Amino acid sequence: MTSEMLATILISMLGGAIRVSTPFMFVALGETLTEKSGRINLGLEGNLILGAMVAYAVSYQTGSPWLGVLAAGFSGVFLGLMHGVICSLPRVNDIAVGIAMMSFGTGIAFFFGKPYIQPSAPRLDGLPLGGWTDDSALAQALDINPLFFVGIAVAFVMWWALANTRIGLIVRMTGDSEASARAMGVEPYKVRIMSTAVGGFLAGVGGAFLSLSYPGSWNEGLSSGQGLMAVALVIFARWHPLRCIVAALLFGAAGALGPALQSVGISAGYYFFNAAPYILTLFIMIASARATSSARGAPGELSIVK
Repeated sequence: MTSEMLATILISMLGGAIRVSTPFMFVALGETLTEKSGRINLGLEGNLILGAMVAYAVSYQTGSPWLGVLAAGFSGVFLGLMHGVICSLPRVNDIAVGIAMMSFGTGIAFFFGKPYIQPSAPRLDGLPLGGWTDDSALAQALDINPLFFVGIAVAFVMWWALANTRIGLIVRMTGDSEASARAMGVEPYKVRIMSTAVGGFLAGVGGAFLSLSYPGSWNEGLSSGQGLMAVALVIFARWHPLRCIVAALLFGAAGALGPALQSVGISAGYYFFNAAPYILTLFIMIASARATSSARGAPGELSIVK
């Protein structure tokens, strides 16, 4: 392999990592907030798919992709509120409800999204940050969607808010000790409902990126399990919003490996390299389960640490 081929692969992986990581980042941040309140939401895959469909439909009908992004977020709020309210009922398992909500959200998206599989909706334009270079591959890699920067900003705001605000303290206290939250006059179920709703909003926005930017269309196989993989990403990031950025970029680079190799004519093992994110998820889950510090940083009320 020549140095030129290696440079092409690295540039392709850079651009691919930024593109592929964006929905991972939004879903992981949404799940981080939800789990910080002491609840697991495995239904964010449904939020992601429904958000993608709603964003595409609204963008097509209104001509405004940003209205589509907003509508996708509120579709996630709808599913998040349903999940939060159902899980607040006595003797309800949040993991089982999450799986049911994943199927529910996916089913709604497939049912109402059939008319939008063929039409072309306005897409979100990227920011051309590579105008300073004559390298077309690098310029293309640096054509970055604004939602990527929005996700980074959300991560920093969430990190600061959880550490320095009263609302952040309440969320963390509810997730670490429900008894302590009640002693302080906090209603844990209200905190968890709101956290799940906001987490659903972020997952919906992640879905909007899929249909309006990359790959930039609506079809029923759009997500490929990214909502579920984001749960592993949260564990890998140790429930820290800023680490979610790094973890999302890592998953994004893994997902971009196959196309990057294909761009220089290496097609052997293409499908194996395309499976890299799923293999990485498997290794992370095994390592997290086996490590003695697997629960380090996990909120105390999560079912996985009890």
